[in-house]
Amino acid sequence: MAATVLVVEDERKLRDFIRSYLERAGFTVLSTGSGAEAITMAADAAPDLVVLDLGLPDVPGEAVARELRSASAVPIVMLTARAAEEDRIRGLELGADDYVTKPFSPRELVLRVQAILRRGGGPSAAAHGVTSYGDGTLVIDEPRRTVTVRGAAAQLTPTEWGILGALATVPGRVYSRLELINKVRGYEFEGYERTVDSHVKNLRRKIEQDPGNPAIIVTVLGGGYRLGLGRDN
Repeated sequence: MAATVLVVEDERKLRDFIRSYLERAGFTVLSTGSGAEAITMAADAAPDLVVLDLGLPDVPGEAVARELRSASAVPIVMLTARAAEEDRIRGLELGADDYVTKPFSPRELVLRVQAILRRGGGPSAAAHGVTSYGDGTLVIDEPRRTVTVRGAAAQLTPTEWGILGALATVPGRVYSRLELINKVRGYEFEGYERTVDSHVKNLRRKIEQDPGNPAIIVTVLGGGYRLGLGRDN
């Protein structure tokens, strides 16, 4: 069954252009130029991914992203004409999985959408079962792609899932930011270090008791990140 992508872009020609490329790639596409309508459509249709322009005329794209992220972990690819690094980081910290600056190649956008959906869609092809860490503090159910922390379910985006899964592969091993971005995205891009940091920051908000003093995802100065919990026997 084809994945459904919701395209939210107020420029009609660009919206139709994106739609045509995604449909040619085999996706079912819904589209709108309204942020308010996008929120309603996402709730009703439960798309597999949202392509979201930040410069919407009615509801700011940032507000739409917050609303989408408060309701679900649907992957979000943000579109914007703002190329500054701080703008990219701010978008990622709102919960976006990727960030594309205008003008962009529609083929590149399609490839990024495909990469995100491969990471997050459906049961894993390498389903290893259920693994717990730290005497049950963290439980990763690979076949169901679910995570529980201290008994409570954590709703992760595909990128957050990928980072946690990579760190959990070898608990205690330090993974550099470059290793993590390559494992999670499958490609490199400018500004990758701060991108990883933004996703880790979001992930810590969801799984750490004290995000300011993390015990699950530990920062290693000059190295990267490691899982601070051991795998249970």
